[in-house]
Amino acid sequence: MSEKPAGADMPEETVGSQVSPVSQGSSLPDMSPMSSMSAVWQSSPPGSIYDYIQVASFALGSDGRIAQWSERAAELLGLTARQAIGKDPVEAFVPPEYQETGHRAVADILDGREWTGLVPYRSPQAPSGHGIAEVYVMPAQDEHGKRAALCIAVDVSALRGLETDLASSQAVFGQSPLGFFLFGTDLRMLRVNERFAKVFGRPAEEYRGVTPHDLLPRGEADRLAAALRQVLDSGQALTDMPLMGQTPGSTDRRRWSVSLYRLHSGSGRPIGIAGLATDVTGRRRAEQEAAGVRRNLALLNEAGARIGTSLDLETTARELLDVAVPQFCDLASVDLYQGLLSGDETPPGLADGSAELRRVAFASAVSDGPVAFGDICRVNTAEDPKPIQVGEVHRYPFNSLCAHALRTAQVRVVPGRDGSESLEFGAMLQSTLVVPMVARDTVVGLAQFSRTKGSEPFGERDRALAVELAARAAVSIDNARLYRREHERALILQRSLLPPGDPEAAGLDIACRYLPGNAATEVGGDWFDVIELPGHRTALVVGDVMGRGLRAAVAMGELRTAVRTLALLDLEPAEVLSALDEIALGLGTPGGSHAGARPGSRALARGGKAAEDSSDLTEVYLATCVYAVYDPVTRRCTFANAGHPPPVLVEPGENALLMEVPPGMPLGVGGEPFEEIEVELPDGALLALYTDGLVESRDHTLDEGLQALRAALDTPDGADGGNAAAGSLEDVCDHVLSTLDTHHGEDDIALLMARMQGLSAESVGDWHLPSAPQSVGRARELAREQLESWGLDGLVDTTELLVSELVTNALRYGEGEIRLRLLLDRTLVCEVWDGGLVQPRRRRARDTDEGGRGLQLVGLLSAGWGSRRTPLGKTVWFELALPDGQSSGPDSVEALLSLW
Repeated sequence: MSEKPAGADMPEETVGSQVSPVSQGSSLPDMSPMSSMSAVWQSSPPGSIYDYIQVASFALGSDGRIAQWSERAAELLGLTARQAIGKDPVEAFVPPEYQETGHRAVADILDGREWTGLVPYRSPQAPSGHGIAEVYVMPAQDEHGKRAALCIAVDVSALRGLETDLASSQAVFGQSPLGFFLFGTDLRMLRVNERFAKVFGRPAEEYRGVTPHDLLPRGEADRLAAALRQVLDSGQALTDMPLMGQTPGSTDRRRWSVSLYRLHSGSGRPIGIAGLATDVTGRRRAEQEAAGVRRNLALLNEAGARIGTSLDLETTARELLDVAVPQFCDLASVDLYQGLLSGDETPPGLADGSAELRRVAFASAVSDGPVAFGDICRVNTAEDPKPIQVGEVHRYPFNSLCAHALRTAQVRVVPGRDGSESLEFGAMLQSTLVVPMVARDTVVGLAQFSRTKGSEPFGERDRALAVELAARAAVSIDNARLYRREHERALILQRSLLPPGDPEAAGLDIACRYLPGNAATEVGGDWFDVIELPGHRTALVVGDVMGRGLRAAVAMGELRTAVRTLALLDLEPAEVLSALDEIALGLGTPGGSHAGARPGSRALARGGKAAEDSSDLTEVYLATCVYAVYDPVTRRCTFANAGHPPPVLVEPGENALLMEVPPGMPLGVGGEPFEEIEVELPDGALLALYTDGLVESRDHTLDEGLQALRAALDTPDGADGGNAAAGSLEDVCDHVLSTLDTHHGEDDIALLMARMQGLSAESVGDWHLPSAPQSVGRARELAREQLESWGLDGLVDTTELLVSELVTNALRYGEGEIRLRLLLDRTLVCEVWDGGLVQPRRRRARDTDEGGRGLQLVGLLSAGWGSRRTPLGKTVWFELALPDGQSSGPDSVEALLSLW
């Protein structure tokens, strides 16, 4: 054997310092005086250091030969006990080139000297064929007192590997930015690194021997101890276990993330638990902040989807609370100004916050009914607050926090009261946010959000979220208020533009329906009208202004008024439409002038582009219209059409058919004449006038819609005679609307149905009189006889007087033969026809005049009078109301006297 070569030395103190950290982690019994004596005599396996370095031992006898050979020596040197015992150790495992030196070393050992050195040995496993062992030889004596030796050998490569591992472990343990700690198998702390000591605020040496209960609160310590025991018993690592506690000298709650794993010796024996501890307080706060932001965004997203789905104020308030409770708060309420709910534009007291409010909604996740929470703002502090019931009208005092929030439009926080003050529910509240609901710079109400004690208090982000939620609800509530106001105005407008629900006319049964395409405003450009004309005739009108909404409704109102005015002039249907065309041309131009509007209008109606000089096509009003005049005496109906769908006629026992009325151009195009046709309609025939919304939509063509309308009229629901001519008109209307697609929402729908019931021959008196003075007396006789036959004796005197006046005027100012006609229906109508074209003109006679009072007398005694042109002259007429048995007509004597 040779002495240890330079550079190969491994001093004991160096080895000892590197081994000490591992030896601290060993599970050797506690040898302190305070330890139990029984633990000293426990069976204990070798220490972990021996497991790592694999120490081999053998003994030399007095003859220098191997006397004992351990199993680890056999593993290290590659010789079995049989091969080694009795052999010279130098010749047994030292390579030949080193044997001479080895013999000298053995001789020195047998002389009683200790020896330590590096010894080469044959090792088939080594790359070079031999290894180097560090051998420690201690002199000994055998049983005969002769010199012997005890040898301990360790492979140098194992020592160097251990040295490297210890250095690496020490670097990782000491320099890591993470907190490292070691627990022994008795769950007491063995060692911590500087980072761990810094985090927990104690010197590192003070942690030796401490338990989890010395570091953490009881609950958290129990959790850590249980986790340590579980890892030690199962060997399964545990990662990211959260722990909470406080560091020495600080009251802040800290959060740590701890990972645990079991430590093993070289032989695989558990020797303790190692752990990593990371302070995640900041990360946890950041995660909570991020979670709060995500929660708020989700809440705002839900609010956007759920708030404002209805145009009802109370429903919108309830939607706000459905979103807020319990996701944002534990209970909440909404108060709205009573004036806004009742329709006032500027509620009294709005500026100072003291106006009346009504609680429209309340929601709670912690109680079954209303409780006093933010309501403490409405009472004096000396009074007990009382819950405000839903629907209750109340006020907040001027100096209250709620009134201040309403007055300033600023959020106020009402802190919860001490629970010892009262047993009422308000004492259980953490705090209340009083949030004014502001829309378009106007406060419409007040929302209150409360959290109970035990919940997180409201923070700045919560205040911002509450303001946003209240603002969204406020805008929806204000929209609902504005919609309600506009809707009421639109309804007033629409109802003023349409005839009564059950219009009446002589010789006609009438039913009508109107369905707006815009259900929100219920206004549109479609209209229908029933106009009573002289002679018990009736004008039936259906029209459609192109466009939708309020603008179309206003244009429709102007055209409807014009139609009524033109109809009362008793013009022919084609003349009425021609005049309407001129009026429509002037609707879209300043001052009503239609100059220059005609080219652009015509181009638009034909689907082409307007002329370059057309100033503003958006102001061009176009409309379609069908105008029909029915005479119940002759049972003839005259039609004129301006680009409107054709009327449908259903005669008794016949199929429905589309009438061949010349379509004409729409109103507003200008420059195109209108044609009219006259058709005789039998009694019981049904006439249907409608707008294109009934028969046309994007789902089917106009022709398909017209065919469906005819089919619906051919087989009306509940009709006795097999078609619409025999059924109830109301039932026919309902059947048509239910059969056709009337819910497409694309256009307004107007439907007017009229069943012809002409005047019977018994209700008509018709006579021709010569142009002679005797005709005046004859006319009075005929009128008296006819009225007496009708049982209208009470109208005889008045009728005789007025007939005498009209016939006299016909003789004096008219030409040709005179015709007298009496018509009895809902009123009595008298008509005098002559061939003259000069229209009668009413004037006021002077006191000295002997004549000129005839038409004044007619105006005083009749319910109405007038004149109209006819193809062969003119007709002058008057109308008398039928006696109702309770009141008599005007006294003719009094009327005559009133003229002077």
